[in-house]
Amino acid sequence: MSAAHPKIEIKGSQCDVMLLLEGTFPYVGGGVSNWINQIIRGFPEITFGICFMGSRSQDYGAPKYVLPDNVVHLESHYLMDQPNRPLVRRTHGDKKAFILLRSMHELMSDREGTVQDNEDVLHDMLHMLKDGLQLDEATFLYSRQAWEYIAEQYDLFCTDPSFVDYFWTVRLTHAPIWTLAKIAETLIPARCYHTISTGYAGLLGALLKSRTGQPLILSEHGIYTKERKIDLFQSTWLRDNRSIFEKDAAQIPYFREMWIRFFETLGQMCYDASDNIVALYESNRLRQIADGASAGRTLNIANGIDLPKMAKLRELRPSSPPQVLCLIGRVVPIKDIKTFIRAMHTVIKLLPEAQGWIAGPEDEDPAYAAECRSVAASLGLQDKVKFLGFQNIADLMPKIGLIVLSSISEAQPLVLLEGWAAGVPAVCTDVGSCRQLIYGLDDDDKALGAAGEVVGIAEPENLARAAVSLLGDHERWHAAQAAGIARVERYYTHDIMFGKYRVLYDKALQATPAAVVAGGTACPFKKG
Repeated sequence: MSAAHPKIEIKGSQCDVMLLLEGTFPYVGGGVSNWINQIIRGFPEITFGICFMGSRSQDYGAPKYVLPDNVVHLESHYLMDQPNRPLVRRTHGDKKAFILLRSMHELMSDREGTVQDNEDVLHDMLHMLKDGLQLDEATFLYSRQAWEYIAEQYDLFCTDPSFVDYFWTVRLTHAPIWTLAKIAETLIPARCYHTISTGYAGLLGALLKSRTGQPLILSEHGIYTKERKIDLFQSTWLRDNRSIFEKDAAQIPYFREMWIRFFETLGQMCYDASDNIVALYESNRLRQIADGASAGRTLNIANGIDLPKMAKLRELRPSSPPQVLCLIGRVVPIKDIKTFIRAMHTVIKLLPEAQGWIAGPEDEDPAYAAECRSVAASLGLQDKVKFLGFQNIADLMPKIGLIVLSSISEAQPLVLLEGWAAGVPAVCTDVGSCRQLIYGLDDDDKALGAAGEVVGIAEPENLARAAVSLLGDHERWHAAQAAGIARVERYYTHDIMFGKYRVLYDKALQATPAAVVAGGTACPFKKG
């Protein structure tokens, strides 16, 4: 753990809902974390536990949120920290265990595999990965059987000539699995589990479902595998060791493809284990089904916002829209802050009094934040583009004239809904549900009008001109403001969202009474 930012822990004995969170609440701000905070506070009668998973402890500072009283347990795990890695020891390894490992890998890589196949894999994984059984972490890291298995897989499948990179990629992808298995063994009893993504949190949810039989709910704001693909295609740490004669422009470099398949497999295992699979909007629900989710377990629950709280901010707005364009979000590549900065270069030419504000934390990717500041400086925008850091959104809304999202990936941005409730239109890229939010979904929704404008990804010139056309035309700006207010009031409130989640929670909690969990009988292995 970082000495400068000690992490907090709350030790509970049991809870109603255990939230499985990867890289979000309570240590990272942003839309998903704000939503988690809303959910916890929206159900004060339910006790929540939090199992937070991050990369390395030093990557996270102090909590960004004050925890409500109904959070009765919080523990944090860092999947890339390996402080207790087993000591190197000579071992041959259990041949039978590696035969089972081979069959597990074959099942996980079989895109036509059944739900029962994945349940069998999860059950076998839990038993194999427990300390002292056939395949503990030390055996995987140091045994001859492991070396021979990795070498064989390299010969069979790897299209990259570097065995060294293959060897370390295999170890890196597998390293967190032992941590997750141990968490599944020691996590306090819960009546149900709720994971806010697939990935590592989703695999933990699947392991817990296999171990305890308790209900598992999955809520995907963005599609995790899609977002990881974007990250992987942008990554610079993944190497391609093929010579110029071996490279095929149509072929994904092997190690990038290996990571993609790894996250696709985690997603499938979580989908198969989940009782309910929630998307924010219809396009994402269909994407979940295309990625392997059972259609009968999918449903849409849109984000909702605290309408009375945000609506009060309209009274604080000036009569004319301030010439301030504000991007509210983390300063990370997926938000494409650089496109916003480049757009501001054009905006300033057309509206010399305009300012661009970037309101979001910079600590998640300091190198990218530094690059963004350099872009602003290179364009001579130091006095026009302001990096404000994390801000209270209620303080911002009365001071800005337009919300801008330049993201290359979004789900259903809460910031747009909050902005509309506060009377602020938006310009955003054509990602996630943004087109549906701006222009409406069905005929009744579309009849409310456009709450702003949508432009293409990475188009700073079009982004700038769309923003200027709204800020420079007060009649059009007020029409967009009215459309946004009407849309959020009709479709995107807390009452609507909480009502739908109450149905899911009630069903899950009724499956296991609290007394059963307290008695310790809710956590047996389902098999074996």
